[in-house]
Amino acid sequence: MTSLRFHLFIVDDEPTIREGISLALGSAYQISEFANAEDALAALEETSPDLVLMDIGLPGMNGIDALARIKKTNPHVLVVMISAYEDVDGVIRSMKLGAHDYVVKPLKMDQLELTIDNALETIRLRKEVQALQAQNLRENMPLFIGESNAIQNVMDLIQRVSRSADTPVLIEGETGTGKELLASAIHFHSPVFRGPFVAVNCAAIPKELVESELFGYRGGAFSGAREAGKTGLVESAHNGTLFLDEIGDLSPDAQAKLLRFLESGEFYRVGETRPTRVAVRLVSATNRDLTAMMQTERFREDLYFRLGVIKIQVPSLNERPEDILPLAKYYLNHFNTKFDTRFNGLSAEAEQALCAHRWTGNVRELKNLIERATLTSRNEKLTSHDLGLEGRLENTQDPASWLQRLPDLPPTGLDLPQTMEQIERHFIHEALKLSRSNESQAARLLGLNHHTFRYRHRKLSS
Repeated sequence: MTSLRFHLFIVDDEPTIREGISLALGSAYQISEFANAEDALAALEETSPDLVLMDIGLPGMNGIDALARIKKTNPHVLVVMISAYEDVDGVIRSMKLGAHDYVVKPLKMDQLELTIDNALETIRLRKEVQALQAQNLRENMPLFIGESNAIQNVMDLIQRVSRSADTPVLIEGETGTGKELLASAIHFHSPVFRGPFVAVNCAAIPKELVESELFGYRGGAFSGAREAGKTGLVESAHNGTLFLDEIGDLSPDAQAKLLRFLESGEFYRVGETRPTRVAVRLVSATNRDLTAMMQTERFREDLYFRLGVIKIQVPSLNERPEDILPLAKYYLNHFNTKFDTRFNGLSAEAEQALCAHRWTGNVRELKNLIERATLTSRNEKLTSHDLGLEGRLENTQDPASWLQRLPDLPPTGLDLPQTMEQIERHFIHEALKLSRSNESQAARLLGLNHHTFRYRHRKLSS
């Protein structure tokens, strides 16, 4: 018996047909009845059924026009049309518009049940795949923390490009920004999520071994080769994703062989004369300026355009300061669990020091600071001293460090209240710029509470 989790819309202007179907199928499915297409479409804006059983010859908006609307707004909903015996043209038009199947009046309940059950089998399989993908995401997908618009835009783009199983993606960004996390996000959200995710650091492979590591070799192909040969990393990623990190470190020869593979989907193991074909989604990453490398002929232009069908630029942590504290708190909770520690947060001056710090190592540097602090601190809350940022906090917050650069008082004097107002306006503007207009974050940068900051900002802006 089909599960009660399936929800059916019955759309027919004849009450006897609606009542007959509901009576026959009500114990197996959740049923919603509608006498016209307009009411059914309105209900679709609130809930998405698994299947719509709809008459073609409805009063008002007919079933074919309603089908077109459903497929435009709810493309995953299956629609089975109810047709008069002689309405062949209506059936053909419905199938072209995306109807899953049709049944003919007068309805035969055993035939209708079989048609519905076959249609719902498609949905059942889809839900099983979605459940399996959700399980894989929970078990394998590293958490990517970010509240800023910059990182949310990146994640939105990843959701879109993940729909493809084979489009190459190039991820560009500074060291430590989480490029491998994003590559794994692309894999685990893609149709090939059940396949392998093979990550390769191109910079870590000696140049003379790149070809054999990537493409493998036949036994005895060269001195020192294993007798059984070796499967390359490209072949290991068959039906999955190959992630090539630091792609800019590949030698010219390796670039040429990688380009040939991207163009043909085939490669030759070292020592073999027959090509091997695999299906692989290639995601690459770099912290280098590949366009500048192309100008000096250190990176192939044709390979660059093959790799970067989709390009994703990952913002540095300094470009998204509103993510600093959420990341720090996430890692603190993470290491509390890992090391069985009980730190109950960050001190106020630690938060200020984190926000004022210049992150050359990006998220990786922040993670390392929190990990070290949770292992060495004896405080209830982590302090700037625990994080190794105490001196830097003093340098950035001590007015003496920048007051020394102010000019001497002019002989004619100055309007001190107006000057103080200009200084305050300047630092409020700078704090908003650093925080990308996040008032809560800007207030923390200036050591103010949110309400005081908002009051001063509005007063100085008026």
